[in-house]
Amino acid sequence: MTELDHIFKWRRINARLTTSGQPDIDELADIRRIGVTHVINLGLGHGEGALEGEADHVAALDMKYIHIPVDFENPTDQNFDDFKDAMACIQETKVHVHCIYNARVSAFIYRYAKTNTEVDEDEALANMDSIWRPGSDWADFIDRPNAKGTPNQYAGEDYQ
Repeated sequence: MTELDHIFKWRRINARLTTSGQPDIDELADIRRIGVTHVINLGLGHGEGALEGEADHVAALDMKYIHIPVDFENPTDQNFDDFKDAMACIQETKVHVHCIYNARVSAFIYRYAKTNTEVDEDEALANMDSIWRPGSDWADFIDRPNAKGTPNQYAGEDYQ
């Protein structure tokens, strides 16, 4: 399998699922070249770090684009239900899931692993920990009560 380690916070979850921070236009083309047919964006789609016109860029590469905007300060169960529904609809395809930093995504993948056998829960936790340790509102979202009230911490910045 080809790895695209040049993409910010690139992670391969399994043979069909990859994640990252925001890819640029050239990186989207690289993602397409490894067989990905669907891109799910959990970022807001605008503002700092977002790729303007991403849906059009993805379509031009003959991939399907699914946008589930997740407010970083308020991830919701509805956001997660929308994500699960999207994953269920594209079960037989290669999918790349991203946001700006891969924080939202790694938390979603961890929560997804708790209810879906496609992703190993321990591996999803280790993956998330390699990016960040969610606190604040994310502790409730991923059902980690021991992190409630703690700040979000980022690998390489707040811990090694």
